[in-house]
Amino acid sequence: MTRFVLLAGFAMVVFGGLAGSSQPPKGDDKKDPQAKFEPRSKPGEGQKFLEKFVGDWDVVKTFHPRTGDPVRGTGTCRQTMIHAGRFLQSEFTFGTGAEKTTGTGLIGFEPETGAFTSSWVDSRQTRMSFRQSGEKFDGKKIVLVGKALGEAARDARRSQTVTTLEEDGKTIVHRQHAIDAEGKERLVMELVLTRRPDSPKPNK
Repeated sequence: MTRFVLLAGFAMVVFGGLAGSSQPPKGDDKKDPQAKFEPRSKPGEGQKFLEKFVGDWDVVKTFHPRTGDPVRGTGTCRQTMIHAGRFLQSEFTFGTGAEKTTGTGLIGFEPETGAFTSSWVDSRQTRMSFRQSGEKFDGKKIVLVGKALGEAARDARRSQTVTTLEEDGKTIVHRQHAIDAEGKERLVMELVLTRRPDSPKPNK
């Protein structure tokens, strides 16, 4: 008899708790229960700036080694806003045939902090690259500092990338600099993207 009472009491607690948890959430959580833990955020001024990058582009990539002449290559890039205008996705292609390489960039902006965060992956290696703003967006250029995760952060080389939009939106210039221990910058790579004539110009 005692065992039956204990089991009955246990059942009331368990199923009573489940019944209580099945009640629909109140207010806005009823429509979007995930918002209680991950509040929604809307695009901000950073996304408006990124929208100007949308389109098809011809690319000239210049690598500056420590010694010797710069090495140049050409390619193409298609940039689109994804996830309801929250992120800019960039699809790069360089070379042809066996020498062909591809790369994918993704960058977003957090209105709350005024910072951009980007990621990069390509067909040359399995490592992912991450960058983030060190200061708030000034409305004119994107300045990103290289970031590393975990133990790799201890030995990561310091770098900074500056992106500007020039010639009334017809040209995008990325310049990546390595930064030594004394804070001196050295230009490592430059990407110049020129909007293709057949690419529709995004709304300002």
